[in-house]
Amino acid sequence: MNADSVFAGALPQTYETLLVPLIFEPYAEDLARRVGAMPIARLLEVAAGTGVVTRALAASLPESVSIVATDLNQPMLDQAAARGTSRPVEWRQADAFQLPFDDGAFDAVVCQFGVMFYPDKARAHAEARRVLKPGGTYIFNVWDRLEENDIPHVVTTALASVFPENPPRFMARVPHGYYDRDAIRRDLTKGGFTSEVQIDTVAARSRAASARDAAVAFCHGTPLRSEIEARDASALARATDAAATAVEERFGRGPVDAGIKALVIMTRRE
Repeated sequence: MNADSVFAGALPQTYETLLVPLIFEPYAEDLARRVGAMPIARLLEVAAGTGVVTRALAASLPESVSIVATDLNQPMLDQAAARGTSRPVEWRQADAFQLPFDDGAFDAVVCQFGVMFYPDKARAHAEARRVLKPGGTYIFNVWDRLEENDIPHVVTTALASVFPENPPRFMARVPHGYYDRDAIRRDLTKGGFTSEVQIDTVAARSRAASARDAAVAFCHGTPLRSEIEARDASALARATDAAATAVEERFGRGPVDAGIKALVIMTRRE
């Protein structure tokens, strides 16, 4: 794993406590609603993180639908399992490039905000296709460009003032770096998908109890923390303060209500 893909140490708990309600919950509900309309018996979730989509799927799908939730980072799965689900699911550590499942094992493969982290996206798409049954659905979402997502944009801009010579660009480079629709379609084609690709833009609201909570969510709950500490091991508090100040200046004191935007992509194995 490269540093952009490592979610360990204190990250999983901060991610679950602050980042999940800030930006992930509305899109988890959206994916669960879409999957709930499909006639499926066995589902695989890739890059499940701390389980926000897994919980939504477990709550909305019939108990007859088996759910296998995987992630590259075992600490994230440990956090997900500790939080639990409304019914049993199978948690399993797995690399999206080498899924430990038979060909055609699943009716649907779901991934929430994980594809952006894949260094070879076409290869990961091909592996998702391999484990899908013919006619099976591949559905995933990715963040739209950084400028369409208010809080991470403000945080990234603020950190550039803390590190003007070498600003941390993790948010722009990875989470918000895979929004080009043509590139997504090309990668799916390279991965072997030949069916129609549906791409929907979904806007939602990002809410936090305070500007500091929003700043801590991004500066402590994502690999952005590693980028900050790589520049100055003692700078995390200073960088978080700068981010919190910038968010407060943009959205005011008290609760934060900001805009977020993502793309939802769906296609089928022919």
